[in-house]
Amino acid sequence: MRAADSNAHMIRQLLRALACGTAATAASTSLAFAQPASRTPQLAEQVFKNVQVLRGIPVDEFMDAMGMFSAATGLNCAHCHAIDNGGGWEGYATETPLKQTARRMVRMVAAINRDNFGSARTITCNTCHRGDQHPKPVPSLTIQYSPPAEDANEVDSFPATGMPSAASIFDKYIQAVGGRARLESLTSVVATGTYAGFDTDQAKVAAEVFSQTPAAKTTVIHTKFGDSVRTFDGTEGWIAAADHPLLLMPLTGGNLAGARVDALLSFPLALRQAFPRWRVTLATLDDKDVQVVQGVPPSGETPVNFYFDESGLLIRMLRFAATVVGRVPTQIDLADYRDVDGVRIPFRITTTWTDGQSIVELTDVRLNVPIDPGRFRRPPPAAAFK
Repeated sequence: MRAADSNAHMIRQLLRALACGTAATAASTSLAFAQPASRTPQLAEQVFKNVQVLRGIPVDEFMDAMGMFSAATGLNCAHCHAIDNGGGWEGYATETPLKQTARRMVRMVAAINRDNFGSARTITCNTCHRGDQHPKPVPSLTIQYSPPAEDANEVDSFPATGMPSAASIFDKYIQAVGGRARLESLTSVVATGTYAGFDTDQAKVAAEVFSQTPAAKTTVIHTKFGDSVRTFDGTEGWIAAADHPLLLMPLTGGNLAGARVDALLSFPLALRQAFPRWRVTLATLDDKDVQVVQGVPPSGETPVNFYFDESGLLIRMLRFAATVVGRVPTQIDLADYRDVDGVRIPFRITTTWTDGQSIVELTDVRLNVPIDPGRFRRPPPAAAFK
């Protein structure tokens, strides 16, 4: 079993236990380009027991940090947490040697960044571990003399000259998905289909997606534990799911900003206006040349990469959530574009992050249909596991 899959399985067990004993709360923080929210989120130490180092951060950022540890070391929840705890909350707070090591490593990395990089999170767990529990002090001749394996997500050079303009790339994209006239009349997208992910044990279950201009989106997954709902109302965002640490978990920071970008993917004209500054470079994705347009937010936020193929279609979006232990990526791949009333819509959406992967396959899509405004209000807390 791959580390991510094993980690996802263990997270389900951990969060099932937490969900059984967690009271539902609702909170949120501000989002770039939106009005600040009035509520404040619960912090990690208010929800989890025995939090000693990663204190003072919202619950969703805390879970992203766990994903960073897993991705960087190739380990899963079972390696660091006691798993023979009977499914209770307290068992996962039990001290273990690897948890103690992780705390020392977090302090060490923070000190390195403070003393050498002005506290910028330049060094992370992944800098040394690279997917292995133990850092490798000896150079690998195999890697050194093997053909380079290019990762399109590691784009770090955006030449100032010699690249096509972001405007021209978006013009081609807009034409490829239906043209400006069609897109100007696009106000809503309602879709049904299936969802498969770690929270369904990769089984396909029914899914519904509701998107409304300018930037609101709700996804409803009908799992065997009850509905899992992810909502962004244009300003605030929440996840209501039985397998999350809070039965109604507010999105904060990069997760909240990411929910906004996810909503904009349904409306290409709005997406083009999403960032004040754009940069362009080239990369290779699946052995094909792609153009990468990077949206640069205002100071202090992480950039977002958009990948366009030779036909002009958007085939990948890569965004990040900044955490106290480094940036955590989320990759969304778009495929199987089909014509719906003159607009080309991706019918297969694959979302990959440090704790797993999910696939949404749409079967029916309707454009410009009325959507009940209640779809985009804060959802009720999910029902706890029985």
